[in-house]
Amino acid sequence: MSDYFDKTLVGRLFGLSKELPDKPALCFKKDSITYGELPAKITGMAAKLKERGVKKGDRVCISAVSKPESVLCYLAVFYAGGIGCLLDKNSNARIMADICKDAGATLLVTDKPMKEFGEGLNVIPLHETYENAVSNATEEMSTEVDETDIAEILFTTGTTGKPKGVMLSYKAVYNILSNTIIGADMRQEDVLLLPLPLNHSFALRVLRSALWQGATVVLQNGFTFAKEVENNIDTFNCTRMACVPASYEVMKGQMQDAFKRVMCRLKCIEFGAGSLTVRQRKEITDTLPDTRIINTWGSSETGGALFLDVTEAVKDETKIKALGKPLDGKVSVRILDEDGNEKESDSTHPGRMSIKGDMIMTGYWNDPENTEATIKGDWLLTGDMAYVEDGFVYMLGRADDIINVGGEKVSPIEVENTAGQYEGIRECACISAEDPDGVLGQIPVLFIVPDFGYDKDAFVKFLNSRLEKYKIPKELVTIDAIPRNRMQKIDRRSLKNLWDDRDKLELINPVIQAILSRRSIRNFTDKEISPDVLEMILKAGYNAPSGHNLQSWRFTVIESEEKLARLKALTEETAKANGVYFYGWNNPKVIVLISNDTRNVNGCQDASLAAENMMLAALSYGIGAVWLNPLMTLRDKEPVKTLLDEFKIPENHTVWCTMALGYPASPGTKLAKNADVINYVDRA
Repeated sequence: MSDYFDKTLVGRLFGLSKELPDKPALCFKKDSITYGELPAKITGMAAKLKERGVKKGDRVCISAVSKPESVLCYLAVFYAGGIGCLLDKNSNARIMADICKDAGATLLVTDKPMKEFGEGLNVIPLHETYENAVSNATEEMSTEVDETDIAEILFTTGTTGKPKGVMLSYKAVYNILSNTIIGADMRQEDVLLLPLPLNHSFALRVLRSALWQGATVVLQNGFTFAKEVENNIDTFNCTRMACVPASYEVMKGQMQDAFKRVMCRLKCIEFGAGSLTVRQRKEITDTLPDTRIINTWGSSETGGALFLDVTEAVKDETKIKALGKPLDGKVSVRILDEDGNEKESDSTHPGRMSIKGDMIMTGYWNDPENTEATIKGDWLLTGDMAYVEDGFVYMLGRADDIINVGGEKVSPIEVENTAGQYEGIRECACISAEDPDGVLGQIPVLFIVPDFGYDKDAFVKFLNSRLEKYKIPKELVTIDAIPRNRMQKIDRRSLKNLWDDRDKLELINPVIQAILSRRSIRNFTDKEISPDVLEMILKAGYNAPSGHNLQSWRFTVIESEEKLARLKALTEETAKANGVYFYGWNNPKVIVLISNDTRNVNGCQDASLAAENMMLAALSYGIGAVWLNPLMTLRDKEPVKTLLDEFKIPENHTVWCTMALGYPASPGTKLAKNADVINYVDRA
C-alpha cells in the first residue's frame, strides 16, 4: 500500500469502513451504501477499470449522473491510480467525445449512446460496470501516489471556446475538502442533501468533505421538482443542503407556504456557485431564523476559499454585502493594481483579486499559456474585481464585466443588489453597453424581470435615492427571465447578445408583460376592492369566448366575511374527508366561484378562459388572485353541497374554479416555466 494512501480520500474511506461500518454513506431514492460496503465497491470497480487498461496517470472520463455508481467510479479511478474527469451528464455525445479526446482519456465510462462520436474511444457502460464489479477489497493499492500527483481534472463549463481542464493534485483535493469542513462546518452527524451536478467543483468539494467526515450524502438529480427536496428531507432526515441561489428561488416558488415548514428542518444550508443577493440574504435568514446560512465563494481553480456566515452578516449593514472571509492560516487574499502590484483597497479603490493556499490548482491541462497567465508563483490571479475591508472581501464583479462610465468604475453586482431590493423586481442583471451618445464610453443597462406591483417611475426614484448618478442604469429592459448557465449563474454574454438584438425586446408590450409577470397570490391585506373595480373584473370574465357562444357559466360572488370563512372551513373539512388536496387562502376580500352546466361539453374550457381574463384584469388594477379547484370534485359532497345550494349554484353545475381576490399582502412567487414544450412542425 502506498505510504500516501491513508492521506487520500479513498484511504480515509477505508478507515471509516471500520469505524462506521453500518452508517449510510451514499443514498439515492430507495438505495443506500454503507461505509462498510465502500471498500468492496471501490476495489471491485477499480478492478474493472484496470481490466480495460487503466494505469497510473491515465485519464478516465465519467458521466456524472447523480447516482452512487458515478461516485463509486470516481473513487475507483483514484484507487486504480488514474486521474478522474467527471463530465456533465447533460452534455451531448459530441461534446463528451471532444473532451475525452482533448484529455487523451484511456477510458470513457457512460451509459450515454456514443455510436456516432465514439470512434477511437474506449467506452464502457457505467451502470453495468457498477453492477458487475466483483469485490477485490483484500487487494492492496499497488500504485504509488504522491501529494503532487494529479488526482483529477475538472473541465470548466465556459460560455465560449472549449472547456478548460483544471488540474488538481492530491494535495489540492485534500485542502479543498479541508477548507470546506472548516469554513462550512461540515460534521460527521450531518445528513447532506446534494441536488447539484457532480461534475461541478461546488458539488464535488461538498461531496468530498462530507465523505471525509463520515457524514451521509443524499444524492438528488437537481432542483427541478421541489417536491423531491421535501421527500428526501423527510425520508432521510437531512440536516443540511448544498444549494445555488437561483435554485432557492425555484424551491421557494414551488413550495410557496410550505417552504418554511420544509426547510426549517435543515440546520445548515451552504450556498455556492454564485452569491446570494442582499435581498435573498435578508429574506432567507428571516424565514429560517434557526437555520445557519453560509455563502461560499470558490472556483474550479481554488475550491471553496472565502466563507461568509450570512446568519451573522445580516446583522451588519456593511458585512451583509460581503463575499466572504478567507480562512485563517489556510487562504490568503491580496488585491492588485493594473500593473500586478499589491495595493491597499477599499470600495472606491478596488483591484484584481489574487489568492494563495495549498488548495489552488496545478494548472490548466495542455494549456501552458493560460496557466502562466493565471498562476504567479504561489498565487492564483482571479478574474474578479474586489476590495478588502476589516478582513472581509467584497466583490464588484468579473474584471471584464466592470462598467467604465466616463472613467468611473461601476460594479454590476452593486447595481443588481440595489435594484433587487425593490419589491416590484423579481430578478435583474446589469451589463455594460456602448454609450449611444459617444460621451461616456460605456453605460449600465439593467435587465429586469418585473414582479407583482412593478411601477417603472417608482423604481427609477428608488434607484435615484440609493445609487450615485453615474451608477444609475441608463436603460431598463424588461424580459421574462434572466438567462443563466448550467449552474444557474447569470449568463451576461447572452444578455449582451439580447442587447445587440434589442429590437426583438420591443415585443414585450404591457399585455405580454402582464401575462409573464402574473402569479398566484394567496395572502391578502385588509384593503377593500371597490365595487366599480370588481365589476370590471367580472366583466372581463363574462366577455371571454365560450364554445358555440353558449355562455352557460355562472359567476357566484361572495363578499361577506362570515360567508368567506364558512366556505374556507367547510371546503377544508370536506376536502380532508374525501382525500382532495386543498391549499387555501388568507383574508381574501372576494371569492368568485365560476361554475358551468355539466351538459356543456366545453364547460371546463369556458370557465378556464373566463378565469384567465379575470386574473389578468385583476392584475391591471394591482389586485392579486389565485385559482383553486377543490370544489370541482366536491360539488355533491356534504357539507359543501348544502353551502353551495345556499349560494344558489345550480345542482347541475360543476364549480370549475374558486378564485380568491384581494390586494396582495406579499408579492407571491413566480414559478419556473418549462420552455421545452414547443414543437414546430414546419421548422428545421
